[in-house]
Amino acid sequence: MESASAEDISLSLQRFGVVDYVVFLVMLGMCSAIGVYYGFFAGKVTADEYLMGSRTMKTFPVAMSLIASMFSGITLLGFPTEIYLHGIRYAFTCLAVVLMGVVACVAYLPVLHGLRLTSVYEYLELRFSKSARIFGSLLFLISMITWQPMVMYVPALAFNHVSGVNVHIITPVVCIVCTFYTCIGGLKGVVWTDVLQTIIMFVSMLLVVIKGTMDIGGADVVWQRNLDSGRIEGPDLSMDPTERHSLMVLLLGGVFGWLYGSSVSQNMSQRFLSLPTMKHASIAMLIYVVGGVILLNICFYSGLLIYATYHDCDPLTTQLAKAKDQLFPLMVMKTLGEFPGMPGCFVAAVFSAALSTLSTALNSMAAVILEDFFKTFRSKPLTERQSSILMKTVVIVMGAVCVALVLVVEQLGHLFQVYTSFGSITYGPSLGIFSAGLFLPWVNTKGVLVGGATGLIFMLWIILGSQFVIAAGGITFETKPLTVDGCTYNFTLKNITTAAHTDSDVFYLYRLSYQWYTLLGCTVTMLVSLVVSFLTGANDARSIDHRLLSPVIRWFLPSQKPDKGYESVELHVIANTEREGTKKGT
Repeated sequence: MESASAEDISLSLQRFGVVDYVVFLVMLGMCSAIGVYYGFFAGKVTADEYLMGSRTMKTFPVAMSLIASMFSGITLLGFPTEIYLHGIRYAFTCLAVVLMGVVACVAYLPVLHGLRLTSVYEYLELRFSKSARIFGSLLFLISMITWQPMVMYVPALAFNHVSGVNVHIITPVVCIVCTFYTCIGGLKGVVWTDVLQTIIMFVSMLLVVIKGTMDIGGADVVWQRNLDSGRIEGPDLSMDPTERHSLMVLLLGGVFGWLYGSSVSQNMSQRFLSLPTMKHASIAMLIYVVGGVILLNICFYSGLLIYATYHDCDPLTTQLAKAKDQLFPLMVMKTLGEFPGMPGCFVAAVFSAALSTLSTALNSMAAVILEDFFKTFRSKPLTERQSSILMKTVVIVMGAVCVALVLVVEQLGHLFQVYTSFGSITYGPSLGIFSAGLFLPWVNTKGVLVGGATGLIFMLWIILGSQFVIAAGGITFETKPLTVDGCTYNFTLKNITTAAHTDSDVFYLYRLSYQWYTLLGCTVTMLVSLVVSFLTGANDARSIDHRLLSPVIRWFLPSQKPDKGYESVELHVIANTEREGTKKGT
């Protein structure tokens, strides 16, 4: 065995040179330049232009923006780690993504797009009341504030691993750049930086997998090594809901997990609503789903490639990789580290995913705070100048909050399951209150508020309880075989649990796969909403304007009996359409 240690090898792989820094800085500079262009040189930016692109956005760039926002740094680094440790079964989530696209286009988007909304939570006021709108907006803001620091921490960790630069130095720098171009460029600036970042993601990931595959002898070697280790396997057909990634879990639970983010969350729906017609939105969804599935499969293949590269010397056991989310950067430096600029390109890709997600979140939070809070509670309309100052202030403040909360996130460990689990605390109830409005015409305001609050409390209990049990070792998940038999350097052995285990006294709901969480929260919210509505005086289904109900159930309802609710929807659509027409005319 050679005298070199794991620590020595780790330091030797930090080959981030001048060319790499230049590549990374060029990416940041190009993003900033796009923001400057749309902020200062593309004409006067009104509030509608800033948030919705005047609803004249082009389909392809919006679809590319959706793909970029779908993939955070957690995706690009966490998904390959998931495959490396647990095998290929999670890849069947691609089927859930396809099903989600169909459900969204058929059941959700036609209603939300047809109402000409700026904030998607306007729907809740039209369907229920102002209090329901505020409740939905608060759920969204909570999810974004807790989500952003996770999104930024992971790429900062990757940057630290390849360059040695402290996480607490690179995170503020990148957040400042993102906040800058989001603040001045508005939706058009965000969308076009997303297009650039999507291209960088695809090109960089392909470079990594192609060069990495060539280095170990071809795709057949990658396949065989993973097949021999049990990582290549068919779908798990178990009907047990506690199985982590069975096909049933991924198809049923996964569809609802993807559905929330792509249909009723402001950060994604805002892009669909910025398109001129529902036909354009459907085409954007198709491109988004196809592009998303392709990038997902690149991530999954990357996980197989990591194992094929380290099949006889696991970096986690030897502590060559200090954290699970450093596995992919470690392989990149081994594969591309000798080529100046290539590590910089990879880091640019990971940060591109994070920047697109963060800029989307910042822009959507500006929309929610302006539309759902200030305009809702302020009797006197805001001027264009006041609206502009408010939106840009929100972007700056939330960017600063993101930087501060990174200090908390770095204590959480491997973020893939944590990210998915904690997000579902609000995802399920949020999807539930929208679904109750769209599919259950009998649900009233009292019902939806009690249902949403119950769903939120229920999910807090289940998710925090399950995470506590996992942290205490009461539940462990099976890890595919790992070995250090082929290592040629000195290392301190780190024990990694590979067998699945669940203590017999663990509460059953704590054992459920985390993939169920959004569906579980949605179901509880809808059921409680329906029960409370009937106890407090359910709506007459005929009195609900059919434009507020999903096309899926309109055929099964009695003839519409217009009332005040119908008139309010009519006035809302007419007012928004006339306002947009006036702005286009001017």
